[in-house]
Amino acid sequence: MSAIKRIPVIKVNEAESIEATDALAIEEPLEIRLESILNGEPKVQNVSVTMRTPGNDAELAAGFLFTEGIIKNFDDIANIDHCFIACAENKENVIKVRLNEGVTPNLQNTERNFYTTSSCGVCGKGSINAIRTVGSFVQQKENNTSINSELLHKLPGILRDQQQVFAETGGLHASALFNLGGKLLLVREDVGRHNALDKLIGAALKKSWLPLNNHLLLLSGRASFELVQKAVMAGIKIIAAVGAPSSLAVELAKEFDITLAGFLRNQRFNIYTADHRILFPIHENSN
Repeated sequence: MSAIKRIPVIKVNEAESIEATDALAIEEPLEIRLESILNGEPKVQNVSVTMRTPGNDAELAAGFLFTEGIIKNFDDIANIDHCFIACAENKENVIKVRLNEGVTPNLQNTERNFYTTSSCGVCGKGSINAIRTVGSFVQQKENNTSINSELLHKLPGILRDQQQVFAETGGLHASALFNLGGKLLLVREDVGRHNALDKLIGAALKKSWLPLNNHLLLLSGRASFELVQKAVMAGIKIIAAVGAPSSLAVELAKEFDITLAGFLRNQRFNIYTADHRILFPIHENSN
């Protein structure tokens, strides 16, 4: 499926108007169904409906199930595919994740029906405690992860050069994964910022890269609570955002000793938590 839709518009510039074509980021629902084997019988559950930009749907589903603590690793999954049978009218917007036999999904925090919009990955959560899913990497040991501040300044420009759909539409969020030397490893885009991060983590999960404690996560917009929560689940220790963090995002980052930087643009940024991981150049005093 395409991520872009072109529509006719009227462009207005002061008192003048012309007919033109504009590119929009596509937003469509994705239903995630989970199939597990219970007492030898397959059980299918609808666990989420999220508004997303089509593309990398399997990564989105895997990343979502992992960051919500429903599965523990990619090996729990036997197969991920769009639902081509029994939902022919909407086959591209329904994806089924089949778990390996013997794997029991952790659905204790899914007391509500998952329904998330493109602007809110937390809407419908039963409580804050339901979001604070304890992941496999929460108690990992400190490994002296750090990054140079001068390198940090370069990362937004590298990300912009890779945002193909954003360049055409101006309407997508992006999450990017860098190594500590500033090399871009992965980038995913979506109309929903939480979906972009789930796609990214899903891709890393499939590559067996987790925990991502020797990497840096760059967010193209603001750093919200749900994005920090997903980073916690993936073992990420450094998050940089082009936009502002929320107060709850800062509190969560502090709780899990994550370095959180915001307003990363124009050679400036603010450090909100765990500043010891960002190294600054030493300037000698001149006489």
